[in-house]
Amino acid sequence: MNFKVFVVLVMVAGACFGQENYIQKTDYWKQGKAEVNVYELSQNRYNANHPGQLVSVFVTEDFLTEKQVKNEYYRDSNSTWTLKNIQLRKFTTGIYDYSLFTSTFTPINRNQFPNSLKVAASSQEWCGTIFTQLNFKNDNFDYQQRSYFEKEGDVNAEIQKATLEDELFTILRMNPAFLPLGDFDVIPALNFMQLKHLSNRSFKAMGKVNPYKGEEFSGEDLQMYQVSIPSLKRKLAIVFENKAPFKIVGWLDSFPSAFDKKIRTTKATLKKQIMTAYWGQNGLEDQKLRKELGLKP
Repeated sequence: MNFKVFVVLVMVAGACFGQENYIQKTDYWKQGKAEVNVYELSQNRYNANHPGQLVSVFVTEDFLTEKQVKNEYYRDSNSTWTLKNIQLRKFTTGIYDYSLFTSTFTPINRNQFPNSLKVAASSQEWCGTIFTQLNFKNDNFDYQQRSYFEKEGDVNAEIQKATLEDELFTILRMNPAFLPLGDFDVIPALNFMQLKHLSNRSFKAMGKVNPYKGEEFSGEDLQMYQVSIPSLKRKLAIVFENKAPFKIVGWLDSFPSAFDKKIRTTKATLKKQIMTAYWGQNGLEDQKLRKELGLKP
């Protein structure tokens, strides 16, 4: 997309949502707690949809920009404030189960750091494990992959920078006005590429925001951000509340199934949300919180 056209679209979206960067202006993300969201999951895999559960955690965190790890000791001045999103989804396929994990680190200072600095993802199931990581360095992404599968092997490469699908969730929570609209290049979600056994690269995509008029999700003044990737026959629709802190009430992810190529839709529906300092709730007595969240054993 022409840069001037992109800027105009962002300005129009900004006028609709009415804020520059919600996170920088609010105490919501400065409570010393994390936002924990639990979603009911219907996962498209093989020739069916499988029930499961997805946990999505949002928390702000200081992040070292050179080492690209958490700033734990504050001895390095090369640091920035990020919004971190952890997504952990678990579902079964017949006798065996899957565990998919993603962590995304997006700087809150969008002017200084317009790209997410790091995203890492893993996929575990009874056959084996895949681990993928992208680090933003020298205006591109360093790409690493380690895989059980022969055709994927061990890879170290460079990918031309583009919007990360994984960062759409953190960008949206900062302000939907920052979401890419119109034509843009996207690197699909790392877990999606792992399940499809595809090489990571960018694809042509189109993004748009419209009022949500469906019946799958509930909330106040809902909007829907839609991304289509024609070459993958894929459509992603994230449904969120059109007021800060822009709660994500669910999303739909449609793409061809692995074997019969029939298009089925993964669906995540928000069931519970709390703000909590979960890292300190690790005793046996804290297991009662799992029941409060509806987390499966």
